[in-house]
Amino acid sequence: MDIVSNDLVVAKGLEIFRLMSSEPPAVFDRRFWEGKLMQAAMEHPELKLPLFHFIDVLPSLATSGQVVGHLKEYFLAGDTRLTGFPKFLLSSAGAVLPAGLAAGLLRWNVRRLAAGFIIGETPEAALGKLKALWRRGGGFTVDLLGEAAISENEADRYRDRYLRTIDVLAEELPGWPAHDAARERFFPRLNLSIKLSSLYSRIGPSNYEDSLLQVKTRLRPICRKLMRAGGQVFIDMETVSLKELTFEAFTSLLEEPEFQEWEHAGIALQAYLKSAEDDVRRLIQWARQRGRRIHVRLVKGAYWEYERAIAAQKGWPLPVFERKSETDACYERCVELLLTHHADVTLAAATHNVRSIAWTLAAAETLGVPRERFEFQALYGMAGPVRQALQVLGFPVREYVPIGELLPGMAYLVRRLLENTSNESFLRKTFAAGLAPEVLLADPRAEAGALEAPPPETNAFANEPPLDFSKRENRETFAVAIRAVRDQMGRHVSIVYGGKEYQTAERLISLNPAAPSEVVCTASAIDRNMADRALAAARTAQADWGKRPPAERAELLFRAAAIARRRRFELAAWELLEVGKNRVEADADVCEAIDFLEYYGREMLRLGAPQKLGRVPGEENRYWYEPRGVGLVVAPWNFPIAISVGMVSAALVTGNAVLYKPSSLSPMSGRLVYEMFAAAGIPEGVLNFVPGSGSAVGDYLVEHPSTDFILFTGSLQVGLGILEKAGRTGPSQAGPKKVVIETGGKNAIIVDADADLDQAVPGVIQSAFGFQGQKCSACSRVIVLRETYDRFCERLAEAVRDLPAGSPEDPKNFVGPVVDAGAQERILEYLELGKREGRVLAQAPVPADGYYVPPTVFADLPADSRILREEIFGPVLAVIRAGNIGEAIATANASAYALTGGLYSRSPGNIGKTARAFQAGNLYVNRPITGALVGRQPFGGFKMSGVGSKAGGPDYLQQFMVPRTLTENTLRRGFTPEDVA
Repeated sequence: MDIVSNDLVVAKGLEIFRLMSSEPPAVFDRRFWEGKLMQAAMEHPELKLPLFHFIDVLPSLATSGQVVGHLKEYFLAGDTRLTGFPKFLLSSAGAVLPAGLAAGLLRWNVRRLAAGFIIGETPEAALGKLKALWRRGGGFTVDLLGEAAISENEADRYRDRYLRTIDVLAEELPGWPAHDAARERFFPRLNLSIKLSSLYSRIGPSNYEDSLLQVKTRLRPICRKLMRAGGQVFIDMETVSLKELTFEAFTSLLEEPEFQEWEHAGIALQAYLKSAEDDVRRLIQWARQRGRRIHVRLVKGAYWEYERAIAAQKGWPLPVFERKSETDACYERCVELLLTHHADVTLAAATHNVRSIAWTLAAAETLGVPRERFEFQALYGMAGPVRQALQVLGFPVREYVPIGELLPGMAYLVRRLLENTSNESFLRKTFAAGLAPEVLLADPRAEAGALEAPPPETNAFANEPPLDFSKRENRETFAVAIRAVRDQMGRHVSIVYGGKEYQTAERLISLNPAAPSEVVCTASAIDRNMADRALAAARTAQADWGKRPPAERAELLFRAAAIARRRRFELAAWELLEVGKNRVEADADVCEAIDFLEYYGREMLRLGAPQKLGRVPGEENRYWYEPRGVGLVVAPWNFPIAISVGMVSAALVTGNAVLYKPSSLSPMSGRLVYEMFAAAGIPEGVLNFVPGSGSAVGDYLVEHPSTDFILFTGSLQVGLGILEKAGRTGPSQAGPKKVVIETGGKNAIIVDADADLDQAVPGVIQSAFGFQGQKCSACSRVIVLRETYDRFCERLAEAVRDLPAGSPEDPKNFVGPVVDAGAQERILEYLELGKREGRVLAQAPVPADGYYVPPTVFADLPADSRILREEIFGPVLAVIRAGNIGEAIATANASAYALTGGLYSRSPGNIGKTARAFQAGNLYVNRPITGALVGRQPFGGFKMSGVGSKAGGPDYLQQFMVPRTLTENTLRRGFTPEDVA
């Protein structure tokens, strides 16, 4: 039975509507420029995206020409759907009006629009408006806007801004007249809202403990100063990936002795999360167990679209409700919980929804909660009429007031505009759509309920979801796996061919690159006599395997995928220790291996059915594929499981037998790959595990007449050598060898003049220094347009200097070791060359012990520098200045390679131009250039980056099969089978 009467809720809501001002918020008032602009966006949804994109990019546009140029790109000239002053500016910029004047007017109007939501650029500048809010009986909580913290210097500046804001307000506020002494006991006038993401540049769930430590280090002095000034803090809740971190930072800080008596600390909770009620109960229980009071700001949530997109991209369960009514119903349940426990938790109901406000009033009245024990909050610049009605009822409203530069605060402004103009916005329904109060006050539970989702396609391919490190169990299980693998280090692995294991005196030794004194494993190395026998065993086994039905071969891959899922932590832990990948990179490698197995299995089911071609009476044409025979797979060490599994599984599922030679640097990972297929039931001799050195046995296998095809991923020099050797046809060879090679890249990212540097800088760092730059897709050149070059370099340099380096066993470390001493020596030679030829823009410190190379950024290199031309395969990045987008593309294309490339831009014209002209097999826009996913970004390049089709794409398997056609004349004595039927 509900404790709150719906009739009472409706009565309260109708009273609020009656007391609301007839004046709409300025953003909905058609008398003003911003109201007309919002009305156009609401009436014509196709305008909303370009409009908000333009507002978002405006701060990055340095010249009037850029402003006018983007206007023309985002909007069609003379668009009749815009009216009045907005249309005049958008259609006449550069024509009726000079470009400078049009750009100036636009900036002035957008600044005025921003000023309706952002109260001031500095705390001092905001004091007048804050005092006006206070005088009319309201309160406020201050939020500081600015760039995302992508370096520790930026995080320090955020902390210092918070501290400065406290000083300014603490000096000013005590002199303001009192409102309600009883209420101020629970809600101090000095109130600050803080986003934890602003306090640590590398905050994230994968380095959870380090993030917690760093965030609390900067949060502690802010809270200390607030507490001493008699103020209050609210910790904002951001994306769901940071939810657990935010909870623990909040609760663990308050458990410290100096804060145990402080009762003015609060945290935001989001009702759109399916976990919201459990989150409320957790906080209530925590407060009750400690006998203390905390505050909870209950919001609906501001990242709904983001959370849905990320969950879909990652394959994770959707964390948010899909319907607005479900969120509203959850909000009411959370309000009831919080008010029921008002002795322990003080509610700040942050909403503009009159139904939600009325529910809160009705619940408080029903439960007998004193008025001073809860409050309402609203966003500055929105819901003014609702705020006025509540004040008449005796409930002052605290407004969430951002402070920061107006144009750089556009990210905040765009979120507000999107909320205001969405179809589900309560304010839009009230002030723009004009729905009746009775409709707006309908019980959300009548509509809320489980969505009827269509049944999933049982055989549809879906990428394996990566581990969600925000979940404690995943972090703990990974740590357990590392300890378990450590106990097995030093094991010896044998050669396997024809289903039997063999030992040799010659050994490969795999070392832990972070601690080279530790032996990961030893492996027997195959010799040429064994190679002959292995090829003979493969040839014998292939005769039967190639005749097996495609579905049977595909099923083997599906069983191997299931095994990899069960062993994913173990497999990733071995990679971490053998080649130095951190948790995220190692887990991604295992996920990619699973993806290859699932994708290629389904592709074989598609390709395995014979096709009928043509529809001509009296003739039947059939088309099908047969395996090529016996293949040699030469795998790299940098993706020792994923690329190995991809190449091996593609060759196996198409009916071929394989000799699999893993890299000499990662024999343990190679053995694990073999064990997966063996456990899945691969027949003896179909897959043969033949570790050995390339010089001793690799060339011999490439040239052997029994080898029908070769798959190779590695260096250009070795790849070209394989092509040359495989091209020589011996007298006993059945036919030319098929060769598929992927040989690397000298990949570039272009940063346009209008790029979002909050995106571009972290994206370049991830692309250049993820796994120490030891990816063929890694960024080694970043080409920056002159307008943003200095600012980009400044922020990049600060961020690079802060990159934490050390053993990947410690999740705080982003940078690990390079793979071996030889790689370390080669890369260090390039660093010395760069120091002689150019300027070191930034370098991160690394440990002295282990195979570490400092991530280094060079600038001012000569155009013919080897650093700009040669693939280094390490953490070395060169920054190049370009005058315009055409010059940037030409510079990017001045490479022998064409593997991956990237562009950070908000110009539709430049995006289109780059897509057409940038020579790269995989081109990425506004995201890192590494991390291609099977089935979504099939991977491979051209020029000197390789020969063959894209891995993880629909053409890949066809390379390992021979297409056959049968044509039969079915015409007999003047009749056809169709006539008889």
